[in-house]
Amino acid sequence: MPRTLEEAQVTTKAARLKLTNGTHWRAIDPEVHLGYRVAPRGGRWVVRWYVNGRYRQDTLGTADDVMDANGVTCLSFSQATTAARALVETRRREVLAKANGAPLTVRLAVETYVEAREKVERARGGRLDTGNRMRKHVLSDAALAGKEMHALTEADLQDWRGRLPDTLARASVMRVNNDLKAALNAAASKHARHLRDLNASHIGVVIKYGLAAVDAVSPVARDKAILPDADIRRIVDASEAVDREDEWNGDFSRLVLVMAATGSRFSQIARLTVADVQASQTRLMIPVSHKGRGEKQTTRIAVQVGEEVLTALRPAVEGRRGNEILLLRPRWKQLTPTKWTVVGREPWKTPSELARPWKGVVAKAGLSADVPPYALRHSSIVRGLRTGLPVRLVAALHDTSSAMIEKHYSAYIVSALDELAARAVISLKSADVTPIRPAAAG
Repeated sequence: MPRTLEEAQVTTKAARLKLTNGTHWRAIDPEVHLGYRVAPRGGRWVVRWYVNGRYRQDTLGTADDVMDANGVTCLSFSQATTAARALVETRRREVLAKANGAPLTVRLAVETYVEAREKVERARGGRLDTGNRMRKHVLSDAALAGKEMHALTEADLQDWRGRLPDTLARASVMRVNNDLKAALNAAASKHARHLRDLNASHIGVVIKYGLAAVDAVSPVARDKAILPDADIRRIVDASEAVDREDEWNGDFSRLVLVMAATGSRFSQIARLTVADVQASQTRLMIPVSHKGRGEKQTTRIAVQVGEEVLTALRPAVEGRRGNEILLLRPRWKQLTPTKWTVVGREPWKTPSELARPWKGVVAKAGLSADVPPYALRHSSIVRGLRTGLPVRLVAALHDTSSAMIEKHYSAYIVSALDELAARAVISLKSADVTPIRPAAAG
């Protein structure tokens, strides 16, 4: 047990001037003492605490004997007291964390998350994009990856995001940001008791606000991705031209046509099977997305399409089994540095496979080069709203929520409601018509 402490007067500058050389202690908590170490040019604050039969000690900063306190490097008595308590709490958490085995770091949380995601992506036959992003932008950042989760702060997460390359596209920033958020939340849920023992039950709040969404895309940027019907038709025509020139044999143009007709995500369309084409009902049964948590109530969404879509899909349906993937693409093999040959066909896997032919499409359609394939989805949603479809129906057809539609397309909802309301307007005044009377008898 520690010996009885003889309290020293260290609370004011005047009291500290009377102290002799050495370190003078004052209790601030049970088994925690704030010390003042006398020095010729202003004393220094130190803290010690009792652990496992002995004292541990650490330095806090300079006392405000000569300079005014700034709360960081030069501390008043009250500031030193606060700093001492915080430091001891941190050190005790570190000891407890080590006693519980391997520390729960951001690196461990991310690696566990990546392993689970890559297992799912392999099962789907997709590329391992998540792991590549996280290794490049999170695990390579030693300052964040080595941080123990119980000590994680909002500033740590915001500083990490500030260190991402300026050249990284905003969409890529959001993807890696959301992956990190999911990884940390999964770890926080799995290790909730461990974090609670370390007095870090607030970690969920830290994650929420530290990785809060970056400012929403500006209305101008989103407007550029919402195209009139005439532009959509030009894109479809241009995709057919690119398909012929690059010898896609209809694979590329069919994909673009289905994206334009349904407004569905690439990942959903890539999972369509032959049986999902229901020509007699003039509809496609679109697989639901893997976005969100938990089980969804349905696995398919019925979306009506035009006869030209069904006609274009007929070659992809005839003579094939219902469980086969509907839309395929050529599988290329490089023979020489400049020569490639088709060696088979395979399912579409990632949106990046669209990048090269899409450049040709927007060029032939006479559109801006920064119009993305996702513009087909944006335009489909807005078309539904402008037609007067209820928000809930538009959301259901596009496998999203009413809240997301209202958040990102509110201007178009207002416009559509105005048009509907205008149809209900009637004239409230009688027509200014002079009645015809028979002429008086002459």
